[in-house]
Amino acid sequence: MIKNLRDKKVLDIADKILLNYKLCDHCLGRVFAKIDNKLTNNERGETIRKNLKKYNKIEVKNCWLCSGLLGEINHFANLISKSLKKYDYKTFLIGSKIDEEILEKEQNLLRFAGEEFSEPIKTEINREIGKILEKKLKKEVNFENPTIMGVIDTSYDSVYLQISSLYIYGRYNKFKRDLPQTRWFCKFCKGKGCKKCHYTGKVYDKSIEELISIKFLKKTNGQDESFHGCGREDIDVRMLGNGRPFVLEIKNPVKRTLNLSKLENEINSEYKEYIKLNNLRYSNKEEISRLKDSEFKKIYKLVIHGEKAINNEKLKKAVLSLQGKKIGQLTPSRVAHRRANMVREKYIYKCKIEHLDGKMAILTIEAESGTYIKELISGDDGRTKPSISELIGNPCKVTELDVMEIKGE
Repeated sequence: MIKNLRDKKVLDIADKILLNYKLCDHCLGRVFAKIDNKLTNNERGETIRKNLKKYNKIEVKNCWLCSGLLGEINHFANLISKSLKKYDYKTFLIGSKIDEEILEKEQNLLRFAGEEFSEPIKTEINREIGKILEKKLKKEVNFENPTIMGVIDTSYDSVYLQISSLYIYGRYNKFKRDLPQTRWFCKFCKGKGCKKCHYTGKVYDKSIEELISIKFLKKTNGQDESFHGCGREDIDVRMLGNGRPFVLEIKNPVKRTLNLSKLENEINSEYKEYIKLNNLRYSNKEEISRLKDSEFKKIYKLVIHGEKAINNEKLKKAVLSLQGKKIGQLTPSRVAHRRANMVREKYIYKCKIEHLDGKMAILTIEAESGTYIKELISGDDGRTKPSISELIGNPCKVTELDVMEIKGE
């Protein structure tokens, strides 16, 4: 294994290179970048040229390969620094776009000299800019998960920023029925605005997503957002109790440091008729997957009405027979157009009668995640078996439904 730049193999390769190509010390040293990691490529090139003792130094601007590009590192660093100035971030990473002619020359050189010890010109440029900016900005380079990435197009002196999303976890209560979780775009204009939607582009004027995100977008100066809920309740269902977990993703934020407690209070005060937030904290992309993949038990409170007076004994017997049992639910007819048509087995943990008065009853049900509660009552023309309607011999339907608790977090 070659450990130093005085090795005969290194000097033979370098001699062959310099006989055919006029290279600056950066580009010569980069062919041997994996030897002596204490040196920069420029220092490697200087050392090799001194050891050969027969080749004059080539200025960067006259280099056959980089044509002066390696002499512009400070310039590129300044351009990126200016682009990052308004952003709030902790870590960064540098990327670069190099002229195709230079990359083609690099490949020709490595085909001629071999690439056993080399690194790409992009790697050197990215690293050297990063070293300058770490000192200047007092921020750290992060290769795994940078807050922001600055990509310099070296041909046009332009900088493109790739900004990591900001993720906020919380729980929401929903107090109004007919309030969707996310924006519900008009099916006729797909959100563009038309007569059917009164040129709003939406079916519903408000959504939980919009009520929560509007202040976050303003505070962060973000470009857009995505709302990731841990499931969703039907539009006519309230979300009470401890609330439903969610992660709000703010895309391309300028500011990332927020007073979450203050924002929580502001949103709760302004939209108290509609929603309430709690437990706001910073989150990450991985938590979205955790929430989407989780299957939390839910407790529901529901008001049901029968076509005729509900028999107390029959209802008691039906409720008792459901506890600790599995039911089979073929995809409900109301969602069959957007869900796979299949039978899902769901576990009913608890079922309790809270009140009974003629045709009306109030029930509390604890069920497995993904249980269609409305169909558990109605039977959905036999698509859910067993159902309350079937068990008591009286067609029933849910007239009010509330989620009281999402358990398991």
